[in-house]
Amino acid sequence: MSFTRAADELSVTPGAVSQQIRSLEDHLGVPLFRRRNRSLLLTDAGQACLPYVREGFAKLVEGMERLGDGGRDKVLTVSVAPSFASKWLVPRLDSFSALHPDLEVWMGAAMTLVDFAVDDVDLAIRYGAGRYPGLFVEQLLPESVFPVCSPRLVDGEHPLRGPEALVHHTLLHDDSSLEDASCPSWPMWLKAAGVAAIDGSRGPRFNQSSLVLEAAASGRGVALAKSALAGVDLAEGRLVRPFEAVMPVDFAYYIVCPESRAERPKVVAFRNWLKSQARETLDGA
Repeated sequence: MSFTRAADELSVTPGAVSQQIRSLEDHLGVPLFRRRNRSLLLTDAGQACLPYVREGFAKLVEGMERLGDGGRDKVLTVSVAPSFASKWLVPRLDSFSALHPDLEVWMGAAMTLVDFAVDDVDLAIRYGAGRYPGLFVEQLLPESVFPVCSPRLVDGEHPLRGPEALVHHTLLHDDSSLEDASCPSWPMWLKAAGVAAIDGSRGPRFNQSSLVLEAAASGRGVALAKSALAGVDLAEGRLVRPFEAVMPVDFAYYIVCPESRAERPKVVAFRNWLKSQARETLDGA
């Protein structure tokens, strides 16, 4: 929605872009943009043809990639949030390599959403509500939240025999879940547990779930953990669940990629493997 930014991307002048758009509109016989003083808007005609133009360019890019891959079919590029990468995906990757020794996984851990039209990414795994218009979307894992801590806190000086014992312990806060209104904060969890005498806002805050889990495993306090992310630490005994209460959340983990790439053999192989790992995670929960 900017001739200037388009010009920067194409390494030409804004005037050249504007002239090409006018030539296209003259050729089609319909305006594609409404021009404002500081912005552009698509007309109804422009909005109607946009999905087809995107699909056409995606197919063109895919064709060029297949012609000039030079081994790229053997490389799978995955974008994933850092906490999910370190706590769930990376510990399992050896099994994918054993199944597909011919494929090499390149991973980019980032909190920002990938732009498949610009970034060289085959597939992304995202935590959210599952609304990613114009893309192939497949739910990988649901999510729930429960308290976790180091084993030495359970039977320590102030044993965690019930939620009211949290008054003696530091509460660790995961601020990465702020966008999910259904994900319980400590004040919400304590209220649901019927504990009114504890200030649920006290304690240190972290912007990534993996940091919260590491703080809990080191004995710094008690954290509200996402089940998928805490699984490995629980299995290894670095973390334990002092209480049985579990609260499901609305957000989940999703496999996301362009429709044009969803059926590529390497993407299908990775999707199928991800889903098999997700089933094992749920079976072991």
